[in-house]
Amino acid sequence: MSAFIIRRLLQMIPTLFGVMLLVFTLFTLVGGDPSLVLAGKHFSAEVLAHIRAQLGLDKSLPEQFLLFVHQVLTLDFGTSWSTQQPVSDIIGSRIGPSLTLTGTMLVVDLLVAIPLAALVAYFRGGLTDHIVTISCTVAMSISALIYIIAGQFFLGFKLGWFPVRGWGDSFWVNLFVYVPLPLLLGLMVSLGPDIRFYRSFFVEELGQDYVRTARAKGLSERQIMLKHVLRNALIPVVTSVMMSLPYMLLGALVLESFFGIPGMGNEVVQAVNKSDFPVIKAITIYIAIATMVFNLLGDLVYKWIDPRVQLK
Repeated sequence: MSAFIIRRLLQMIPTLFGVMLLVFTLFTLVGGDPSLVLAGKHFSAEVLAHIRAQLGLDKSLPEQFLLFVHQVLTLDFGTSWSTQQPVSDIIGSRIGPSLTLTGTMLVVDLLVAIPLAALVAYFRGGLTDHIVTISCTVAMSISALIYIIAGQFFLGFKLGWFPVRGWGDSFWVNLFVYVPLPLLLGLMVSLGPDIRFYRSFFVEELGQDYVRTARAKGLSERQIMLKHVLRNALIPVVTSVMMSLPYMLLGALVLESFFGIPGMGNEVVQAVNKSDFPVIKAITIYIAIATMVFNLLGDLVYKWIDPRVQLK
């Protein structure tokens, strides 16, 4: 196990280098001259030269790339061009709100989607299966913007059950006051595809020979579902969840923008609108690192779920 972890960690080095090279190429060679963005419409040659010197753009491309590598290794991406705050401070203050929303959404989604998927798979072809499948299909066909606008108008503005926008300093106030409405609307968008996705795994497992063998041995349906089917069906579910975990750091871009949540999603939108390259580069690198780490954790979870899995 330790040899596998060390080997995977070493494999991350060339992958991260490739990501850094791609990001540097996109922002340096394709993204244009950022000093022109910072200088504004009216600038002198002296001002432009000063900005280029501050950004290190007066150096050669290899020197600029080495500077970027140093930023990645130290996780110090300088200051934001729009707010003049350290990028690390901005990201640190935005991760909490995003995880409060997306983390809660992920937990509730799994607690609802997996049991429902197992239920409709067990009664596949029956009335319950048809009702849930049709409901999921209808829910998937409606745009997320419709859910958000209608939810804010009726549940927030008309009925006054939830605040339409806002965010506080207390975790518990945010969790029980400001998160419920975007959480509810986010679940209305995600539950449909997740239930149908997970249902296919349970249906596939229920058709395996080991299920028929377990029934022939006299095991109850409860034992078969919990000890055998659920355990095997969780392996592809873990894949789906682990692949989505890195993007939890980005938050829910649309939800955060509409509800005024000061999370990473809102910050990304603002950074793109203001061409704040340091923030965008930092978030890109963080997501790349998180993706590699969660892929490794996913493999370790496979091994824990099924000890027969051979890690390579």
